[in-house]
Amino acid sequence: MELADKVAVVTGGGRGIGKAISLALAKEGCHVVVGDVDMVLAKEIAQEIGELGGQALPVKCDVSNRGEVREMVRIALEKFNRLDILVNNAGTMGVGKTEDMPEEEWDRVLDINLKGVFLCSQAVIKSMKKNGRGRIINIASSAGKMGGVIAGINYSVSKAGVILFTISLAKELASHGINVNAVAPGFVDTALVESFPKSIVEKIPLGRLGRPEEIAKAVVFLAKDGDYITGEIIDVNGGMFMD
Repeated sequence: MELADKVAVVTGGGRGIGKAISLALAKEGCHVVVGDVDMVLAKEIAQEIGELGGQALPVKCDVSNRGEVREMVRIALEKFNRLDILVNNAGTMGVGKTEDMPEEEWDRVLDINLKGVFLCSQAVIKSMKKNGRGRIINIASSAGKMGGVIAGINYSVSKAGVILFTISLAKELASHGINVNAVAPGFVDTALVESFPKSIVEKIPLGRLGRPEEIAKAVVFLAKDGDYITGEIIDVNGGMFMD
C-alpha cells in the first residue's frame, strides 16, 4: 500500500463523507486522526478503523476555533511525529434567503466552512515543510462553482472561497513539495441532504445521488497518485455541473 504508515488528519471525520474518507485512507494503510466536534462519533470511527487492523486517533475539534485546531495538530504530531495528509472536510450547510439571513448565520457558516480550512491548513504547513512534502485536500462543493440550488448564499460563498483558497495555497506551497487540491461534490446521500426535496435527483444527469465512498475515492486518488497535480478542483457530481 502506497500510503502505508502515512499520517492523515480528517476533519469532520466522524460522519458522512468524512467517515467514508477516514475509512478509505485507513484501508490504504494510513494512520488516521479523526477530528470531529462530536467525540462519540470520532471514537466510533477510530474503533472501526482499529477493528480493520488500522491505527486511528480520535480528537475533538471545532475547526472554527484556532486553539482547538492547534491542539488537534499538536496531539497528532505527539502521537505520530509527522503529518502527511490533511483533509479539510468539516463543514455545515447554510439555508435561507439572503434578505432574511441573520448576521450570526452568515458568520457561522463562513467560520466553519472557510475559516476552518484556513486554520487547519495553516496549522499543518510547518510540519509538512519540514518533511519536504505533503497533501492538503479540501472538500469544496458544486455550489461553490454554480451557486446554491438549495443551499443558502452563505454556503455557496464559503465553498467558492474554499476553491480559490485551494488554488492560491497551491501556488504558495508548490516549491515546498506540498500539493493542494480540492474535491467538489454535488448532492451526496448523507444526513445533510435528507431534508432536501426528492426532485433534486432530476438535476443530476446520471440520475442519482452520489455516495460518500465515491467522494472518498477521489480523495484517495489525490493523496496517493496526485504527485503532479496541484491547484486542481475535481468535480464528483454526477454531471450536475460540468467545466
